[in-house]
Amino acid sequence: MLANPRFHGKPPPLPSPFLQSFRSESFVFSFCRPGKSPLSSPLSLTRTKTLRIKALNVSKSSEVTNDSFDGTQYVPQPYSVKIPVGDRHIFVETGHIGRQASGSVTVTDGETIVYTSCCLADVPSEPSDFFPLSVNYQERFSAAGRTSGGFFKREGRAKDHEVLICRLIDRPLRPTMMKGFYHETQILSWVLSYDGLHSPDSLAITAAGIAVALSEVPHSKVIAGVRIGLVGDKFIVNPTTKEMEKSELDLVLAGSDTAILMIEGFCNFLPEEKLLQAVEIGQDAVRVICNEVQALVKKCGKPKMVEAIKLPPPELYRHVEEIAGDELVKVLQLRNKIPRRKALSALEEKVLTILTEKGYVSKDETLGAAEIIPELFEDEDEDEAVVVDGEVDEGDVHIKPVSRKPVPKFFSEVDVKLVFKDVTSKFLRRRIVEGGKRSDGRTPSGIRVINSKCGLLPRAHGSALFTRGETQSLAVVTLGDKQMAQRIDNLVDVDEVKRFYLQYSFPPSCVGEVGRMGAPSRREIGHGMLAERALEPILPSDEDFPYTIRVESTITESNGSSSMASVCGGCLALQDAGVPVKSSIAGIAMGMVLDTQEFGGDGAPLILSDITGSEDASGDMDFKVAGNESGITAFQMDIKVVGITLPIMEQALLQARYGRKQILAEMLKCSPPPSKKLSEHAPLIHVMKVKPEKINVIIGSGGKKIKSIIEETGVEAIDTQDDGVVKITAKDITSLEKSKAIIANLTMVPVIGDIYRNCEIKSIAPYGAFVEIAPGREGLCHISELSSDWLAKAEDAFKVGDRVDVKLIEINDKGQLRLSRRALLPDPSPEKSVKPRTSSPSKESGSSQNALSKGAFRRVVSPPRVEVSEEDMKGSEDRDTLKATSSRRKISSSQDSLTTPEKVVRKPLGPASDDPYINEETHKKNSSEVVSSVTGKDGSSLVNGEARIGS
Repeated sequence: MLANPRFHGKPPPLPSPFLQSFRSESFVFSFCRPGKSPLSSPLSLTRTKTLRIKALNVSKSSEVTNDSFDGTQYVPQPYSVKIPVGDRHIFVETGHIGRQASGSVTVTDGETIVYTSCCLADVPSEPSDFFPLSVNYQERFSAAGRTSGGFFKREGRAKDHEVLICRLIDRPLRPTMMKGFYHETQILSWVLSYDGLHSPDSLAITAAGIAVALSEVPHSKVIAGVRIGLVGDKFIVNPTTKEMEKSELDLVLAGSDTAILMIEGFCNFLPEEKLLQAVEIGQDAVRVICNEVQALVKKCGKPKMVEAIKLPPPELYRHVEEIAGDELVKVLQLRNKIPRRKALSALEEKVLTILTEKGYVSKDETLGAAEIIPELFEDEDEDEAVVVDGEVDEGDVHIKPVSRKPVPKFFSEVDVKLVFKDVTSKFLRRRIVEGGKRSDGRTPSGIRVINSKCGLLPRAHGSALFTRGETQSLAVVTLGDKQMAQRIDNLVDVDEVKRFYLQYSFPPSCVGEVGRMGAPSRREIGHGMLAERALEPILPSDEDFPYTIRVESTITESNGSSSMASVCGGCLALQDAGVPVKSSIAGIAMGMVLDTQEFGGDGAPLILSDITGSEDASGDMDFKVAGNESGITAFQMDIKVVGITLPIMEQALLQARYGRKQILAEMLKCSPPPSKKLSEHAPLIHVMKVKPEKINVIIGSGGKKIKSIIEETGVEAIDTQDDGVVKITAKDITSLEKSKAIIANLTMVPVIGDIYRNCEIKSIAPYGAFVEIAPGREGLCHISELSSDWLAKAEDAFKVGDRVDVKLIEINDKGQLRLSRRALLPDPSPEKSVKPRTSSPSKESGSSQNALSKGAFRRVVSPPRVEVSEEDMKGSEDRDTLKATSSRRKISSSQDSLTTPEKVVRKPLGPASDDPYINEETHKKNSSEVVSSVTGKDGSSLVNGEARIGS
């Protein structure tokens, strides 16, 4: 655009009379080069050319008046409407937020608010067979009163959860966009408020459909979305998050008032009939929303830019069919994908070359460019020579215009390519409908050849290669502990941890192309999640199989249905890794040719099983269904037409069930078959259950104890939970058993009557010895319980480091242990047990004879009993305090004890459990508190019965 320097920027506003005359007249502008023109303007031109400007076509409703320049601004008025959805209403408001966008809306459900805007570019982009639509959805953490867990405390790149919702928005909108509209369209959606009950994803679909309907983007139908849950036998529209916890179905449905455009979800082996009922209920809810939105659009919607639609000229279709029709029929009969793709590419170049030679196509972009209309009004100089209309001023030479010969109309190269693709799709559909055969020779319900094998990768925990036709998936399973779990931080699921996840990758080499490798695309994330949801219902519970499971599906070959190949390959790889799955799962992709009457059919939709890539691109539907013979576990449907009906979906589901049965039968022929046992390279995980209050004993102060156990035993990890569950992960059985024994000893619940062998004496006090019955667990063996003979001092018979066998005879209220060595010693003979007493021999003799005659009692001579307080019963950690205390106790010397009359204790002869120190009620109580017993490698018990510690 040329600028007049006298304006110093934008030209001044033109008076209204000039604008009115400009609407009805044509003007001629002259541009002259400086130097030879009589014009005084420095931008004058020596050669003047006539440019005829077409009158602007401005409607009366948008007529510009002087009032337009008074500084006032038009402010759109807000509109709102309440729409019934399920058992409540959603609130839709527009014209309040985002007024400069082409279309904007806020949708509220409960206290969850989603704001969505729709904008489009002013200038159209290059024509393409892919509508220039981009969708971005973001969940603001501030919506739930939180901040991001990242360092920068702000939302970053889209999370997988947000990418999946972007796809939910994009897929139903794209079929409604008009062909030939190339203005880039962007939909932005934010969750501004989240109440924790009402999910924002289905609201975002509805908000995007309303924003597009209110904008200038031309589209064919208003769309809306809902979620359907199944609690018991009742279907719920837009269920709350609490209701979804009990639901057997998670279905997200989008559609218009007349048809279904998209469904996606997962369920727990739901039969096809139940799924169809859910779809019908969802379609009824969507119809109500669409009708209300259409009434809102009539009030405040903007006029559509229908005039911006640029379609290829109809005669171009005729030219392409004449040139390539016969060869297309032959090329489409090629069975293999790569030769067919190369033949189609060569045929496309041939069509371009022929049309160029005939003068219909020129690769010179300037010829196909639109006529440029100058937007600057130059000042008319009064000395400017006016050129008569139809003449050309070439300085002093005036050349009269002559009539030109008509030239053929030019087609752009892009239009030829678009038309060639449409013609190819038309011929492919015609071949399927008329001949009943597809490109690879299959019937509409036929399945491609399937072969599979397991155990390809010797070091992987599980692997499988699944091949179906020209689609191939290499699935690898990795097993690990909780540290391998995937942590998710999003608005809906706070700090969710996934113990099973499937990651799908689609490298360019799988289709024989060269491309950039980087972060996973939205398509890869979506396909991976679909396969993950399909396999999740067959996995065992965490209690039965305490592993984190990761499945990688790398597509090594692709010709359609690669996500369903990931389901089949992933199922085989899980079995090869030894995961005890509940059943086998298979997936199949269904296609459709809707308008069969166009090609001589009976008008009924033609459903195709196990579609290839070309049938997906040229067909009208891509319906993926995964499950087993009894029900469905996951599904996803996309269409390229304005919608399908329930009868069509029912036919597709029934044909998909038949196809799944065929695929499952072929998977049973896998050679070599899955090993179905845990790989020797997989980590070993052992789950223990201890009392919750014992967890701190395992962890220790600052985690020192658990770290020392890991270092000492060589295990990989020890995971503790607040409910008392302890998971030990190790590479070998030796380290696992060692750590099990240590943890069992630390957390064991001693039972009165338990016998502990070969226990070490850790310290000796004047009143007894402290014996370690398990690592970190000590008890007091009183001096009276150390020997059957009388001892003046414990040091006289034992020293630190000696090993003894002891029996637990008492547990006080504080959990302190009292041990006895004497209870395990052989009974002494009565003669040696009784010392003659000089004070009263008659009594002594009488009592001795009485004991022998009964045969049930024995006489035990005990030393003077030393009173031991609870403080004396403390563990080894208070040993220094005990020593200091014992030095201050008043204990009789050995000489005093000799002069003290001896006490005769009557003790019943019988098993060790009849020890007088044992309280029967306490014994029963403690026995019931034993949580678990740990068994060693040899099968011997380490806790119950006789626990051999340190042997």
